[in-house]
Amino acid sequence: MPDFTVVIPARNEAQYLPLTLRALERQTQRPAAVIVVDNASHDGTAGVARAWGAQVVSCEVRGIARARQAGLDAAHTPWVASTDADSLPAPEWLARLAGAADAAPGRVALYGPMRFCGVSRPVRAGSELGYGTFLRACELAGRPNLAGANMAFSRAAAELVGGYPDVEAYEDVLLGRALGQLGEVAYVPGALVETSARRLEGGWLPFLWRHALNLSGHRRGYFGD
Repeated sequence: MPDFTVVIPARNEAQYLPLTLRALERQTQRPAAVIVVDNASHDGTAGVARAWGAQVVSCEVRGIARARQAGLDAAHTPWVASTDADSLPAPEWLARLAGAADAAPGRVALYGPMRFCGVSRPVRAGSELGYGTFLRACELAGRPNLAGANMAFSRAAAELVGGYPDVEAYEDVLLGRALGQLGEVAYVPGALVETSARRLEGGWLPFLWRHALNLSGHRRGYFGD
């Protein structure tokens, strides 16, 4: 099984980050390294990460793409997995990704399902079903939609395509599509990540509008601070 470095970009995530790091501690296949990229935080994000034993990389220039790239640059394992500082990978997450990578040497990127956590059971189930349907539609259209909260890729392949594009948003999807030009991109059904429902704080309509922008290829920042 290949080794993975998990990269977590974080800006002012001292509240949520411990839950993510605890979820990584509970992985059935432990990551070879966990890198938290402190993206110009002004809370205790870096201290929290160090207290949990994560490697902290500083990225003073704000921007999600630059933070993700700083984590990629600091990684040394054959594979890099990406999640967010308010997300909870299931215990089998890395093991499922590693198995999928090992099963087909030509694979260069992997991604899995997501659902909201901290919500009612119907909303949680609906979010998983809705996102799964969305991913399937993208796959059938020949445009896999990889999300930074739940994706993994060959480090060598990512470096070959130039890493993350320097855009305000959509960097994860663009990297996934670039990797798809090199080799196979595979969906891994068992590699589940739960993510915070704070994205719904403004209501469903603004949430869906932001993702409509995502689908249109909008590359300007639209997820706020």
